[in-house]
Amino acid sequence: MLESAKRLLQPSGRSAVPPFMVMDVMTAAGRLEAQGRRIVHMEVGQPAVGAPAAAIAAARAALSSGSLGYTETLGIASLRRRIARAYSEWHRLALDPARIVVTTGSSAGFILAFLAAFEAGDRIAVPLPGYPPYRHILTALGCEPVWIETTAPTRWSITAQALMAQHRTRPLKGLIIGSPANPSGTMMSAAALTELIRCAQDAGIVVISDEIYHGLDYAFAAETAARISDEVIIINSFSKYFCMTGWRIGWMVVPSSLVRAIERLQQNLAISVPTLSQIAAEAAFDGRAELMTVKRGYEENRRILLEGLPGAGLDSFLPADGAFYLYADISRFSTDSFEFATRMLEQAGVAATPGADFDPLHGRNFLRLCYAGSRDDMREAVARIGTWLKG
Repeated sequence: MLESAKRLLQPSGRSAVPPFMVMDVMTAAGRLEAQGRRIVHMEVGQPAVGAPAAAIAAARAALSSGSLGYTETLGIASLRRRIARAYSEWHRLALDPARIVVTTGSSAGFILAFLAAFEAGDRIAVPLPGYPPYRHILTALGCEPVWIETTAPTRWSITAQALMAQHRTRPLKGLIIGSPANPSGTMMSAAALTELIRCAQDAGIVVISDEIYHGLDYAFAAETAARISDEVIIINSFSKYFCMTGWRIGWMVVPSSLVRAIERLQQNLAISVPTLSQIAAEAAFDGRAELMTVKRGYEENRRILLEGLPGAGLDSFLPADGAFYLYADISRFSTDSFEFATRMLEQAGVAATPGADFDPLHGRNFLRLCYAGSRDDMREAVARIGTWLKG
């Protein structure tokens, strides 16, 4: 009987997705810290500071006020209105709050978007390098992620020409765009973004715009796809700009035609998003001055790395336009980024993410460094990496 049960309890084929390596690196760093080692964390893309004071105060008040029950599936109405208002403040754009869906982080937003917009077997274009769960979630849902390589001449972004070349080979159903991008930090100009979205939609390709790093732009202002088309699905989150990773709270802006479908999916998958996180998220909009201070800290960290790492031995990066990442070329030292990252963690005490996590084709030559930590951490990382590479 026991042996029979063991044979039954085998992982499904759809669960056979690659690991998200950054989480494995974080686990390995934790093991070293448990041994008493001091580790500089540059692997996980999360702010070192906590949520804005206004969000914390609102959460404390909510905990003291009594029970926290379910909310409307699409989110607390006042939060949806506040998110819509933010688009007016940030982009001078009027959005109907009825098109806003509150989600359990951007991760749930991607799952809802993929389920609502695509069928099993659909082919979805994703950029390389790019955020690994784009590919992994699509695979688990029975869709086919189609890799489109990006290059320096196009600022490491998918172009309309590259998209249509793939579409002519075999038709695509969807396209995922990220600007600022993870892992590169590169951004698309408003003109390039507009051209790509209009080209995709003219070809009948559904566009999903990942905008979770909006607000963290340095080279120029990030453009929202919501200005270009009402038919784009936009994914955003309170995790990055608002420093609320562990609260697991995000949002979508969706075409009116998909609102009810996404509502039905969320009713069944989650019922509603955690109430406490929604209350804190609404209050987080009152912390803009605090958040701008955090952003200036990232800019200083970016400067420390861009000025210090070349002297340490890492002197080739993709353009760091936004987000809080450097995507560094390590090919002069190694063509196995996982092995390189493992040695750097164990020998130098600096945790970073192998580029192979983001690009199965060329990522072996790259390393992602997150600069969302403290200034002292950045200076220490430069010193440690330099000593290690020259040792």
